[in-house]
Amino acid sequence: MRVDLLTREYPPFVYGGAGVHVAELSAVLRRSIDVRVRCFDGPRGPEAEAGVTGYAVPAELASANAALATFGVDLAMANDVAGADLVHSHTWYANLAGHLASLLHGVPHILSAHSLEPLRPWKAEQLGGGYALSGWAERTAYEGAAGIIAVSAGMRADILRCYPQVDPARVHVVHNGIDLAGWKRPADDEALAAADAIVRGLGIDPDRPAVVFVGRITRQKGLPYFLRAAERLPADVQVILCAGAPDTPEIAAEVEGLVAALAAKRDGVVWISQMLPRHELVAVLASATVFACPSIYEPLGIVNLEAMAVGLPVVGTATGGIPEVVADGVTGLLVPIAQAQDGTGTPLDPEAFVADLAASLTELAGDPVRAAAMGVAARTRVEDHFAWDAIAERTLAVYRTVLAG
Repeated sequence: MRVDLLTREYPPFVYGGAGVHVAELSAVLRRSIDVRVRCFDGPRGPEAEAGVTGYAVPAELASANAALATFGVDLAMANDVAGADLVHSHTWYANLAGHLASLLHGVPHILSAHSLEPLRPWKAEQLGGGYALSGWAERTAYEGAAGIIAVSAGMRADILRCYPQVDPARVHVVHNGIDLAGWKRPADDEALAAADAIVRGLGIDPDRPAVVFVGRITRQKGLPYFLRAAERLPADVQVILCAGAPDTPEIAAEVEGLVAALAAKRDGVVWISQMLPRHELVAVLASATVFACPSIYEPLGIVNLEAMAVGLPVVGTATGGIPEVVADGVTGLLVPIAQAQDGTGTPLDPEAFVADLAASLTELAGDPVRAAAMGVAARTRVEDHFAWDAIAERTLAVYRTVLAG
């Protein structure tokens, strides 16, 4: 069986969870089937791994709206899929390529739902009129796909609500996975010393309790709510932000202002805006007491799996797929939220959400023994439910079902 994976992101150009997902999934699938990866960000150099083809935006569309430029790459991808038994696309960036490839070459198209455009209306700030194009591409692909993989049961429900023309029988739930070997707490003396040097070099005091956030600066991640909650944390608790790649200048400015205001009120605020290599991010996670996931839209949240694999409890919003990952009171705490149903996910009572988030973070940051016990349970949970070998086998089962059907 030959499967072509179509994706916006692929190493070394990864900035979100979907890129991590495709990189890990393709590595495990290659043990069983012929996998070709087609991705954005231009042709790869001679050092690129075999079976990976990168595409650049056509010169004629280099200055066009970002959605049109994306479509230009999609057309090239669709053309090159000839010979595949099945195409599997990830995110709206590549969904149109998968749909067109299916029509052109007569092969089934499966797509993985990592997020949904109707539930991210703030993307209009980033894409302008292109947001209508991205929504059209996604809807067309979903309604025409032979199979859809939702990364959580919450995401499956969102798909069927947003796209009622989709046959529920075609929507399968396969969670995201985690590389257990790559995400684990440093254990031996040498690894601990190296991790200590890394975090101190980043301005973090590993001897103080700390709350850490990791994510892109985008509306769905809820970073402004977290920063407001952080004002209420005990004075000895550090606030570590691994946050970059802002969607728009407007949200970048908003976050910069909130961080500056927070730093003016308390010490121990560390903002790391560059994307850290994995070993450095593991060191940062291992130095913290609790992980914060204040998202107002989160289909599953690979960052939560990464933090849990390193042994951190997660304080996360009770929305989307987060409750399928975080066992409330066992591997972390879920923060209740009442949300607008207009697609924005905006908290109906922002002050209550911020207060509840602050209270949960304070509860665990102030009780390191309980937090550590939850961290051990968190590692066990990802080992039992989110190992990539199991996720890949479930994905292969979807492939076989679609090809047989």
